[in-house]
Amino acid sequence: MSLVTTESLKTELEIFDIPYQDDSVLDKMVEQCICNRLQAQEILHEWVAYSATKQGVKLTTDTLEQFEHEVTGPQILICITNYLLNIIKAEEEEEDLLDSYSTPAKGSQKRPLTTPERPHSKRTAALMASPSILLSPASFSPNATPSQKYSQRGGKGEVVATFGAVQGTRWVGRKDPGAGVQVEILEGPEDSLNSSYKYMFQRLRDVRNVLTEKIEELGEGLRTHFSIEEFSPVSLPAQDSITVLGQICCDSNGKLNAQSVLLEAGPEQGGQQVPVDLSELKEYSLFPGQVVVMEGMNTTGRKLVASKFYEVGSKLLPSSYTPHSSFVAEPLNVLVACGPYAPSDSLTFDPLVDLINVIVRDRPDVCLLKAQVTETFENIFTRCIESIVDGTRSVGCQLVFVPSQRDIHHHFIYPQPPFSLPHPSKEQTQRVTLVPDPCTLLIDGVTIGLTSTDILIHMGAEEISCGTGSDKFSRILKHMLTQRSYYPLYPPADEVNMDYEKFQSFGQMPLTPDILVVPSEMRYFVKDVVGCVCVNPGRLTKGQVGGTYGRLLIQRSPQSEDRKRVSPCLTAQVVKI
Repeated sequence: MSLVTTESLKTELEIFDIPYQDDSVLDKMVEQCICNRLQAQEILHEWVAYSATKQGVKLTTDTLEQFEHEVTGPQILICITNYLLNIIKAEEEEEDLLDSYSTPAKGSQKRPLTTPERPHSKRTAALMASPSILLSPASFSPNATPSQKYSQRGGKGEVVATFGAVQGTRWVGRKDPGAGVQVEILEGPEDSLNSSYKYMFQRLRDVRNVLTEKIEELGEGLRTHFSIEEFSPVSLPAQDSITVLGQICCDSNGKLNAQSVLLEAGPEQGGQQVPVDLSELKEYSLFPGQVVVMEGMNTTGRKLVASKFYEVGSKLLPSSYTPHSSFVAEPLNVLVACGPYAPSDSLTFDPLVDLINVIVRDRPDVCLLKAQVTETFENIFTRCIESIVDGTRSVGCQLVFVPSQRDIHHHFIYPQPPFSLPHPSKEQTQRVTLVPDPCTLLIDGVTIGLTSTDILIHMGAEEISCGTGSDKFSRILKHMLTQRSYYPLYPPADEVNMDYEKFQSFGQMPLTPDILVVPSEMRYFVKDVVGCVCVNPGRLTKGQVGGTYGRLLIQRSPQSEDRKRVSPCLTAQVVKI
């Protein structure tokens, strides 16, 4: 296949006596030939046929774009479809060949994928079912029309969840929003994740070392608090009651249940696994990866009958932040929103425009924008950032962007490095803060824990409980705080690509945050969990319909005389966009 050049295209155009706008048209046609694997003569034949159906339309860059959508685009899709059909056909032939060399067990035969009336398999038929849908413009180009369901949504601005004394609260920022507001990562730039790193190189031994250090660190805190002399090996037979330290795990690859609980000890306690009988415990809440201390009997060395469960209480939580200054500033208005910022049936970003209008109206001091600014490419992401900065210029608020593993242009790893702006303007440098996922922010003396990963769904699918008397969300959030980790689940969910060496350095909670923001597909909420205000603002869009965002009024309070923890969150709401 010879290379198409502007000269060869110019020659072909002269043969057909077709005038064109300028040299940019030739460049565009060369691009289309390369992308669609067409020769100069072939694309000219297609253009002549296309222009004849359009009453002799002139050859310009605009008409070439329309030509690409209506003619060359479907050709690409046909090639891709034929390629997929060939792959499926080859797979089916390979399966038939392998089946001919084996004797299937009784009752294990698969149902045939084909019948005399339907000679094609279901997978092949799925691709061939509707040529009109397959070759429609919507199948290969984004829908630029506004989403009908989103534009017709009801309950705009309706408050759906509240926390604290909201009566009489004015949801506006300071007189000069953003001015003098200090937004920084708690650990400082030197000790936080501030750039990309190499991943997919970790060894199992390194993962084991990280988990062992976690067991020993949390176990030491429990041993000191409950005045435990020492921990016994989990698999050593004993006729007396023993106290053991270890990590909860499952005896198989399935979901954890009351009959499949194992306790895995650290190397100092023998490093063995032993099944746990929970029948004598009146209440418990367990999940894989949880570090626990249990008391019970293990007379045979093969099963621990647990009788007591040492739970991490609020007194064992890591300390909260103590500001250096006793000065108490006026309240801060913080807006929290989590993507996606466009409905699934459109790329017009109407929800993002509506959010910018809310920011301009309410004039918050800080905006925390989390996850899925876009599910497309980096140039669109940059344009979104510029639009948000320009759209909120009159407000002057601080903008904090947290990445998500759903962002297609960013690193698919946890912990996730912050976004990068290639050529930030002076205004972006002053107003925009790019942080990793997860992180702990310090905003005017108030600590806010942030993560974009849906830990509520991941842990909710694995956690088991009995007699706790609390809701699942509260239990999961308490586990996060007591395990001092933004992602305490082990092994992680399939969709989480975890780097444990970086996670040990950047995925732990250095202290108990005043506010913990955990966006999730689950229902929105605001609740106090062992002194920490936990917020799930929901997502700005859910499929084709509008979602919710959160807003908080925070003010650092002076420490009480008895050094009791005082929440800086005065009030909070979750509002429909």
